[in-house]
Amino acid sequence: MAAVTSIWSRPQPPRRPVLSREAIVATAIAVADAEGLDAVSIRRVATELGARAMTLYSYIERKEDLLALMADEIAAEAVVEEPLPADWREALLLLARRERELVRRHPWRVDLVGQRVPVGPNALRHVEQKLAAFDGLGIDRLTAWRFLAVFNDYMTGFVVREALERRVPREQGFDDTERAALAEPYIKELIEGGAFPRLAPMIEQGVQGAGDTFERGLNWVLDGMEGSLGGGAPGR
Repeated sequence: MAAVTSIWSRPQPPRRPVLSREAIVATAIAVADAEGLDAVSIRRVATELGARAMTLYSYIERKEDLLALMADEIAAEAVVEEPLPADWREALLLLARRERELVRRHPWRVDLVGQRVPVGPNALRHVEQKLAAFDGLGIDRLTAWRFLAVFNDYMTGFVVREALERRVPREQGFDDTERAALAEPYIKELIEGGAFPRLAPMIEQGVQGAGDTFERGLNWVLDGMEGSLGGGAPGR
């Protein structure tokens, strides 16, 4: 049985006038951006490039490799030009904003969460920059890794929820206002029944949709990290 190697460690086939690994990945990303990840296939990308599907297999052996290359290509958009801000919190906020913007431009990225897509060089650069933000805190490697895990958990949860909230109304054929109008009578009936005394005033006052909570929540996460350092973070 032939050994399985990483897509990034395999030599690229010779370029042809239209085809290259870069062109294939760029076309696949364009299809996913326009129609979603389910629309991406070797055959569809070949059609877009005016090539035979079998020809593409000379450049990319399987669809899983194509997905990995797509994910890593857009991961470059989250990498920040060095140097990072000196303040660790500002550095992480900047990286978080870039990561969120990436998913907003390419909402199909959330479909790869949990699929264990191989990590590529651009994704590793993004992780390296997150870890670099902790350099001035004087923490050990284990603590830095745990901070990174908490940061990533918050980011994944937020961007997945946000992407799904944006996607579902479009897929169901109505917007957020129409969707809320459909649910309102049932929710109102439950609320007026008195079974939800804490939730009722929040819904009535509209606080559950009050503004963008992304950076507020992220700052709470960073506050928790800073508080766990005991004496506080350097320079703050």
